[in-house]
Amino acid sequence: MIGSSKARRIDAKTTDTLIGGSTICEGKIMSEASLRIEGQLNGDIECAGDITIGENAVVQSNIQARDVIVAGKVKGNIHTKGKLIVTSSGVLVGNIDVRSFVIQEGGIFQGSSAMNIAAGSEKGGGKVIDAKAHKQQKSEQQAASGGN
Repeated sequence: MIGSSKARRIDAKTTDTLIGGSTICEGKIMSEASLRIEGQLNGDIECAGDITIGENAVVQSNIQARDVIVAGKVKGNIHTKGKLIVTSSGVLVGNIDVRSFVIQEGGIFQGSSAMNIAAGSEKGGGKVIDAKAHKQQKSEQQAASGGN
């Protein structure tokens, strides 16, 4: 409703914006909700929700989003707080900084990758613990202390 005094609450899980197959868009996009691109886009994207790049889409963009699915062609860097999926039809040329990365057979990724660990999941101070080495170290410590 135009002119309504009630603020509309945006659901980041729903697709709020669609760039259609016959659309060419140039410029920066900032969105609170999810975005689906089926056409062409030249410009950076900052999205609090998810981004889906359709099979026929061609995107030249640096992308920041929660989760990203690439089924079309993307040239640019991608930073996600969650998961990046490159489908079997997807082509991604650029660097990625993500928490989780999935590339399906036939998908193409050309660039460098960095995997993030969520701040809440860093138990043990971020150390990798080898179970066998830990067990051996503990038994050696017990033997040195007289078996107590």
